[in-house]
Amino acid sequence: MYNSPSLQVLNAFAFRPLLVAVATALSTPSIAADANIGIDLPTVSVTSNPLGVASDELVVPVAVISGRELSLKRESTLGETLNGIPGVSATQFGPNASRPVIRGLDGERVRIMQNGTSILDASSLSFDHAVGVDPLIIEQIDVVRGPAALLYGGSAVGGVVNAIDHRIPKEQLDGATGRAETRFGGPSNTRNGAAVIDVGNGKIAIHADAYTRKTDDLDIPGYAVSRRKSAEDGTPRENRGKLANSSADGDGGALGAALTFENGYIGTSFSTMRNNYGVVAEEDVRIDMKSDRWDVASEFTDLSGIINRVKLRAAHTDYEHRELENGNVGTTFKNRGMESSIELGHRPFGALNGTIGYQFSNTNFEALGEEAFVPDVNTQNHAAYLYEELAIGQHKITFGGRLGHTSVDSKDNANFGAGQRNSFNPNSAGLGGLYSINANWSVTGNFSHNERAPSYFELYANGAHMATGQFEVGNANFQKERSNGIDAQLRWKDAKNSFSIGTYYTRFSNFIGLFGTGNEIAVGGELLPEAKFMTVPAVFKGFESEAKFGLTDSVSLNLLGDYVHAKDLRNDKYLPRIAPLRLGAGLQYQRNKLGAKLDVLKAFAQTHTAESELKTDGYINVSALVSYKLPTKLNLEIFAKANNLLNQEIREHASFLKDISMQGQRSILFGLRGDF
Repeated sequence: MYNSPSLQVLNAFAFRPLLVAVATALSTPSIAADANIGIDLPTVSVTSNPLGVASDELVVPVAVISGRELSLKRESTLGETLNGIPGVSATQFGPNASRPVIRGLDGERVRIMQNGTSILDASSLSFDHAVGVDPLIIEQIDVVRGPAALLYGGSAVGGVVNAIDHRIPKEQLDGATGRAETRFGGPSNTRNGAAVIDVGNGKIAIHADAYTRKTDDLDIPGYAVSRRKSAEDGTPRENRGKLANSSADGDGGALGAALTFENGYIGTSFSTMRNNYGVVAEEDVRIDMKSDRWDVASEFTDLSGIINRVKLRAAHTDYEHRELENGNVGTTFKNRGMESSIELGHRPFGALNGTIGYQFSNTNFEALGEEAFVPDVNTQNHAAYLYEELAIGQHKITFGGRLGHTSVDSKDNANFGAGQRNSFNPNSAGLGGLYSINANWSVTGNFSHNERAPSYFELYANGAHMATGQFEVGNANFQKERSNGIDAQLRWKDAKNSFSIGTYYTRFSNFIGLFGTGNEIAVGGELLPEAKFMTVPAVFKGFESEAKFGLTDSVSLNLLGDYVHAKDLRNDKYLPRIAPLRLGAGLQYQRNKLGAKLDVLKAFAQTHTAESELKTDGYINVSALVSYKLPTKLNLEIFAKANNLLNQEIREHASFLKDISMQGQRSILFGLRGDF
């Protein structure tokens, strides 16, 4: 695996001493016993509301996962970590590359961020490209279900996933705090570990983290190729019990520091990650990925004057991955760029509180090699937005608007011809409200108009995309994509008991999708089906529901359900890769040091399929977790996770590889975690 000098430095100066420091701190009674030293960060989502309120006070539907819940829920990819949240499924291009799908929308319509700025990778270009952040180092994940284009632009028309870490300390710290975790087992013979530590003297806080991850080929309950695909086109059913070329080897880490004050902070961090993994769709292809990132962030509150809050964020990313064919470099993808934003919060004018903001990004994408199906492109985005909340007693009204400008310029290329220039002015607006019926019941509603500038590959693609097995063709004459949406939720909460059910309807006047033409293109002696990016009128609608009830002091019951219905209105046909109806239930037991959890997720068969798309059988996924806090002075917990206890053939309909790949077989993963 490739190791750059920057990664070697982090390995030498961060990883090994960090593990020693964590172990020493955990065994030091003066630190471990002082409850006042650790940072107890609240699980407040600011991703969908820059004013920072608890998730049950937000107008839009938001899920927040953090702390021990996130630690025990972590999977190998961001998509799999979030899969199963109401409204969220995953693309699942094997066990190493998976992006979240929100309400049936993915790719350029779901914005994936790290600490509020975009993760500049190539995961939206192709489903075999991994997301440029590892779940092992994430401290909190905010998931906004539904349009968030008002705050984050058209790439958030489907929703937002914000992975939050503490690489730039934000709170004053006098002492040390940290966590460490190791895991082994599971269907991939996982061996991974992570360590995080923060130290400070009340004025300066320093952060360090490091992780390593290694897996073998995934064990599966049967043949990788589905019966339907074999019957459809004669593909042989091979590799029984193993998903060939699905192993992975990755590591990374970060160093950060900040000056902290009573009302704010200013800091910076450097992070690096490496990931070498197999591409399941091609048994002789591996991806060697690297990403280096610099972050700068600052925030000050309780200022005097009209402007009483200031938040600044900036990130520069240098991303590259090489596709290795039998060990030789075939195609290289690079994405270098920066994104920055500034938010200014004004003091309340009566019951009106809000924020104005400006965002800028500049990225340069390059594709080099024989399988480059898009030219080199520069993309720039400028946007200004306004977000306001008006409190009316226990109720609230939210509203705002966003004005943007996007330029997408391709470069001259021998394979793609002369460069082309496109510019768009995507603008969005939103209006929402929360009505409190009484102390327990509330109703929310949101109306939004969203516009998205086409991405570089939707405009300029023209070549064989081997990961999807198609010859993809873009359209440089696209106009901006427009949609209007409405969603509503009914919520109930009583102490630790809660219930919510919501519904949504989004109509696109010109949904940009990739559709087969029925033609075949000869590429290197092989015929590939042609697929063109085209605009169609489309509708996405569905529901989401979630409930949590405390049955006794030790036992709680969780329920969930979701459904998406998506159609191309030209011909009243279904859109592809839409997850089916899902219903789930779980029982959780926690008493003293012992914890246990049993979850059952029923996914129904998906028979509402697009043209040339095979149906998917339903499944029942039963998983269990047992944890025990060790009776020591250290805050240590051992756990065991059992997955797919019924050993079912689980194929996610949202996956491009559902007919040649599946989830792992029945397995047990063991882990040890500690924090102080």
